[in-house]
Amino acid sequence: MNDICFVSDFFANQVNGGGELNNEILINLLSEKGHNVTKIKSHTVNLNFLKQNKDKKLIIANFVNMLPDCREHIQSNCDYVIYEHDHKYLINRNPAEYENYLAPADQIINKEFYNNSKFVFCQSRFHADIVEKNLQIDNIVNLSGNLWSIDALDMMRELSKREKKDKCSIMDSNIQHKNTSGAINYCVNKGYQFELILPCAPQEFLSRISKNDKFVFFPLTPETLSRIVVEARMMGMKVVTNRRLGAVSEEWFSMKGEPLIDYMLAKRLQILNKVELFVNNE
Repeated sequence: MNDICFVSDFFANQVNGGGELNNEILINLLSEKGHNVTKIKSHTVNLNFLKQNKDKKLIIANFVNMLPDCREHIQSNCDYVIYEHDHKYLINRNPAEYENYLAPADQIINKEFYNNSKFVFCQSRFHADIVEKNLQIDNIVNLSGNLWSIDALDMMRELSKREKKDKCSIMDSNIQHKNTSGAINYCVNKGYQFELILPCAPQEFLSRISKNDKFVFFPLTPETLSRIVVEARMMGMKVVTNRRLGAVSEEWFSMKGEPLIDYMLAKRLQILNKVELFVNNE
């Protein structure tokens, strides 16, 4: 099979972020298909490494910590795709600061890095549209979803069946753009009971959130998909949110509970097949 270097700032054994968890499942799926996948932290990539591995395929997720001269070498000499999780073509990585999510030219960075990539994989139609609008490139692929392990999907299937309280779950985050205060204010103004869910291990977090029948989330910046919102839907919860979610732009968002779990189970193979088109030179 093929030799692949999967490059990211961090991996799931270091950070429990949605992007890192998604990446880990993709790495596992590629490995199960017989590909030889090596994890490389972006800050360790140097020109010598790139020259020694010039015949390997590169899947590049987060690359904030990669040296500029390495990005320049990759875009001119390597066979690579970008598995995009946010908006690293913007200086501030936040398209919400601009009208219609369109940044002025002087705020665009890394344009050639995206343009020379075989594909730029995006998480949703909403995500892909913003990237295309700003970079005006034609190599964008909408994956229309995320990846979960079979164990995680099985767990959410059980949680979807549990009896739920008439109460709102709110993610208690100190990250400003997650807007915990906005969700609290909404519940207070509506007279809804709510529960703040503190950060914890992924399985425990899902278990705590799914005790209630609603998940309230009003992000201040565009969420490329919003993994936690999709998880809430898979666990049978009603979601109260705004239009800054990639998931909302997808037709499957009308589903919840077991039908959505089954859909994301099939999505594992669909996403793998799209990535393998690059890996296998098809």
